[in-house]
Amino acid sequence: MSTSDHKMADTDEKIFIGKGEQAAWLTLALANRHGLVTGATGTGKTVSLQVMAEGFARAGVPVFAADIKGDLSGISEVGEPKDFIVKRAGEMDLTFQPDQFSTIFWDVFGEQGHPVRATVSEMGPLLLSRMMDLNDVQEGVLNIAFRVADEQGLLLLDMKDLRAILSYIAEHANELTTQYGNVSKQTVGTIQRQLLVLENQGGAKFFGEPALALKDFMRTDRDGRGMVNILVADRLMQSPQRAGGAADPFQGRRRLFRDPEPDRRAGQSARPIG
Repeated sequence: MSTSDHKMADTDEKIFIGKGEQAAWLTLALANRHGLVTGATGTGKTVSLQVMAEGFARAGVPVFAADIKGDLSGISEVGEPKDFIVKRAGEMDLTFQPDQFSTIFWDVFGEQGHPVRATVSEMGPLLLSRMMDLNDVQEGVLNIAFRVADEQGLLLLDMKDLRAILSYIAEHANELTTQYGNVSKQTVGTIQRQLLVLENQGGAKFFGEPALALKDFMRTDRDGRGMVNILVADRLMQSPQRAGGAADPFQGRRRLFRDPEPDRRAGQSARPIG
């Protein structure tokens, strides 16, 4: 949208979110804080999210959003000037101008977007244990498997690699027990069965290379607008084990704010970097 009153347009410093009794803005320099949008059904929570995503993209900031119900996919298409939208825009002294944004869809299942992948090594034994709902003893054996693979310089890329190292652990259980603690074939067998459950939920598509990297999100289009990255999550939310693991490829975002460059520290940057 554009506006006949420039006091309510997006600027280089802030995004216009909406207007009730007074205008609401989001200052770009403070946009890496946590935020919460609440409201009853139909009050505009999803629209608010889309407005923020569009504002960030327009400011050249890459965006990532999980789309649980499929409501955000429309950001990639040109909007339609429907009567109620045009009317509401006029009430806020805005002139509706349809727009669209460069969008990349990501899908853990690799069906409705680019595949989201991670290697077994990157996932690590702790998160894998949670995904497979392992108990403490089983988690301990899985940790041993990762340690043995590390000491022998073995890459754990996909589920076949993990199965292979578990088979090795079972075959050498007696000698490994004296070095790392008790390892039983029964425990390894239980872990293998849980891997089968994970495979049945599509785990084989998730684990492997190329693994998703943070730089895959941090891109702008040829017009200098931030790319909008949407994780297709409607089916993902129906697979709790996969949903837990899908969070891992995005853990790199923590590093972005845990150890930022000096000129990117909160309150010192004119806008977030993603």
